[in-house]
Amino acid sequence: MNVIRLADLVAAGRLKNKRVFIRADLNVPQDDAGRITEDTRIRASVPCIRMALDAGAAVMVTSHLGRPTEGEFKPEDSLAPVAARLSELLGCAVPLVSNWVDGVTVSPGQVVLLENCRLNKGEKKNDETLARKMAALCDIFVHDAFGTAHRAEASTYGIAQYAPVACAGPLLAAEIDAVTQALASPRRPLVAIVAGSKVSTKLTILKSLADKVDGLIVGGGIANTFMLAAGLPIGKSLAEPGLLDEARAVMAAMKARGAAVPIPTDVVVAKAFAADAAATVKAAADVADDDLILDIGPQTATLLAAQLKTAGTIVWNGPVGVFEFDSFAHGTETLARAIAASPAFSIAGGGDTLAAIAKYGIEKDVSYISTGGGAFLEVLEGKTLPAFEVLSRRAAG
Repeated sequence: MNVIRLADLVAAGRLKNKRVFIRADLNVPQDDAGRITEDTRIRASVPCIRMALDAGAAVMVTSHLGRPTEGEFKPEDSLAPVAARLSELLGCAVPLVSNWVDGVTVSPGQVVLLENCRLNKGEKKNDETLARKMAALCDIFVHDAFGTAHRAEASTYGIAQYAPVACAGPLLAAEIDAVTQALASPRRPLVAIVAGSKVSTKLTILKSLADKVDGLIVGGGIANTFMLAAGLPIGKSLAEPGLLDEARAVMAAMKARGAAVPIPTDVVVAKAFAADAAATVKAAADVADDDLILDIGPQTATLLAAQLKTAGTIVWNGPVGVFEFDSFAHGTETLARAIAASPAFSIAGGGDTLAAIAKYGIEKDVSYISTGGGAFLEVLEGKTLPAFEVLSRRAAG
């Protein structure tokens, strides 16, 4: 995918004394007192900001935070705690600027944080007047918020249409490269893990991947639906009986290409959904009417791990069991460690997936960890994200 990259503009000396507007993703969790409880996204935004500052630009940064009502400021919607944390990380003052749409004063070598962009009326609907005002604030627009790349809003899409130059920051550029490597030009075999509670929420992803991958591993409630479609008993496990035809269609599409959706041969069951419930390993054909399937069994986990270790590319979205409960975490841990040990290029995304990666400490062994939840899912669905589309179009002139 051809987009202009901030790094290329810096290398060409094009940022000196320029006004640079960075759309970052600084939407961090806070406690009831407004204290930031986890600052990964803020730390991840620093390289882009530092790159622009070091190149002699006058830097403006904005982000959304939470779900504010447009035009109605409330203290809990303010980026003030983010400005304080950014100041610490950058080692310089980062003033917070309110009511910034009609003009911002910032000098080369300085950075300001523009108050929550979703407070501006027309932001979510990509209002043209608002987008043009934002574009008028800068010489160069930098999109560095992959988590918002699937949304066509004024600060993510409209400004990119009208700014003199629109480019991808280092975070967004890395996402583009990783997605391209994993899906557009993968090293084979390409194996995808798609897990979650419902087939319905990931049906389009499953259908899209069925045309691309060499192996499609399903887990969680999704696997239960596929087991049911394969004629296996699932007891009182979470499943969607109304989607059996769709599950069979995915399996048929894979089979027609000489690929497969491996159905579990053994599972871990319990009589209740609880951390202290007694876990029992059973053959997939032996699940009782009052059993809940909460994980894949050790035999299945071993077979899938072997498949992952011989993969060329792995795409991972979702744990295969209730990994939050230790008794039902073995399947997810086995697959996670197989991914870590595999020489494959691996890309992982989604909140539960990231939590599993953190739990097993394999961050350094996954080739690329995506920062966007919804955006990552839409990429897997085969959609062209609005941010990718507009930046590609601007790069083409």
